[in-house]
Amino acid sequence: MPNPTAAMLVIGDEILSGRTRDANMHHLAGQLTAAGIDLREVRVVSDDRDAIVAAVQALSEAYDAVFTSGGIGPTHDDITADCVAAAFDDPIDIRDDARALLQAHYDRSGMELNAARLRMARIPDSATLIDNPVSTAPGFTIRNVHVMAGVPSVFQAMVATVLPTLKGGAPLLSRTLRVQRGEGDIAGPLGIFANDFSDLSVGSYPYQKDGVYGSNIVVRGQDATRLDDAMLALEKIFTA
Repeated sequence: MPNPTAAMLVIGDEILSGRTRDANMHHLAGQLTAAGIDLREVRVVSDDRDAIVAAVQALSEAYDAVFTSGGIGPTHDDITADCVAAAFDDPIDIRDDARALLQAHYDRSGMELNAARLRMARIPDSATLIDNPVSTAPGFTIRNVHVMAGVPSVFQAMVATVLPTLKGGAPLLSRTLRVQRGEGDIAGPLGIFANDFSDLSVGSYPYQKDGVYGSNIVVRGQDATRLDDAMLALEKIFTA
């Protein structure tokens, strides 16, 4: 049985402008791989309502789970919650459960729960909250879309909350063979190997170090014994 599939939607002009380097995709990919959920697509969109709505709808339809990152804070450009609600035609407003979490947090901090901070309590009617043990302001899940903060520490905490609730599959395993030959030299035999082991994923990732060209050949699959057999065959090809 194939593993469940997932996609990630990264939202924010700061990512597309190069001002902020996204770290959340790398974390999510590793967590999903370990859980046996195949991350098939990652999209990055600007803080544009129509673009976000269209992306949420398309990814939700195509994959078993969708994870969004960014745009659920207190400022005017944090529009993700409203866009996700619009994507599913779900009403959105300040929810009592989210407001209570924020009120308790800011009371403990001795700070005012002002209008800007209350924006973080805007949650679609049919959504369930995602716990945020780092800074309290919740994410939420609506249908198969998990809406999370962009701050890496908060995103990671929310992923840890959501993943145990999802059905996983067989974790993807990998083996690597480092070959000190250029890709032009290994392409022919590697293509034959990939055809012989077509049930596995085979990738070549070139490098150059001290003027020497080489490649890391990575073989991925779910069956450890099959991977071991593949690596023995690969070593015979490139160490003979």
